Amino acid sequence: MIDLVPAGDELALTAGTIPAAGDVILARVDSIGAHDWIERPDGRKARLFAGDEIVVAYGARYATDAYEAVVPDDFGPCDLVAAGGMAGRVVGAYSGFAAPTRITPLGRLAGHDGRGLTVRDGAPIGPAPVPPALHPPVVAVVGTSMNAGKTTSAASLVKGMTRAGRRVAAAKVTGTGAGNDRWHLIDAGGAPVLDFTDAGFPSTHLVSPEDLVATYFGLLSAVSAAEPDMVVIEIADGVAHVETARLLAEPAVRATLSGVLFAAGDALGALSGVNLLRSWHLRVTAVTGMVTASPLAAREAAGLVDVPVVATKDLMDPTIAATLVPLNSEAA
Repeated sequence: MIDLVPAGDELALTAGTIPAAGDVILARVDSIGAHDWIERPDGRKARLFAGDEIVVAYGARYATDAYEAVVPDDFGPCDLVAAGGMAGRVVGAYSGFAAPTRITPLGRLAGHDGRGLTVRDGAPIGPAPVPPALHPPVVAVVGTSMNAGKTTSAASLVKGMTRAGRRVAAAKVTGTGAGNDRWHLIDAGGAPVLDFTDAGFPSTHLVSPEDLVATYFGLLSAVSAAEPDMVVIEIADGVAHVETARLLAEPAVRATLSGVLFAAGDALGALSGVNLLRSWHLRVTAVTGMVTASPLAAREAAGLVDVPVVATKDLMDPTIAATLVPLNSEAA
């Protein structure tokens, strides 16, 4: 949990202003929609009821299987766009996805000095303009889209490498703030595990390219300081997502990567993704993800790509995992 206010200080409620991403507010739940619970700091899913008051932060969301949302341009009623506690205005939704839970902002939270709080105020990790001078081998896990199996693949790789006796750190660099992915990586044996919320962003959709790269380097520096044998980096959504593409196309980011594990939803996505990543001069070590849930689809993919197609569950095998991670790579 990010501590926005030092122990002993009190929160105040101030009048709302024009919202900005990261602003922390108190809001009233008006009606229950798709999100009928909110994630507490301790990880428990707290059931929501109309009339409840909740603390949330403004942010933009990119979720092809859920909502597209932006930061509102006024302090009026808006939507709970993610159960991790993010407020925004829904501008598009996946067909059939339920209408959002509606909320009304009551005021902006402030410290004892009256200054409005942002998520960045409590961020333990600062941005870094350049990568760390030294870091262990880094494997990125990217995919075709949302729900292609990236987090499961990343956690399976972490588990496989820890079973091989390696110390593995992990970070999720982009996405929408929520605990599930982080806890999955922790439970798999990752230590430390950080994400973009540790750098002060409730989400990374519409974040500037400069901030995005600085967040990547800041997280890489922080986990590398623990001196792990390797780092697994998850980059959310798909390679067609603007922020994902910008990050992977940045030469200084590419230079930190020893390899890329690609999670695909189907065989054609596997082929397209491998080709696109190679056009960015990235080394694809294997295809995995949802495509491997079907033996038939996995065989189709294997017939199209010239890299191994590895079932997600097999990444937990220490022998298989070790073949995909070039631990003898020189640190940057």
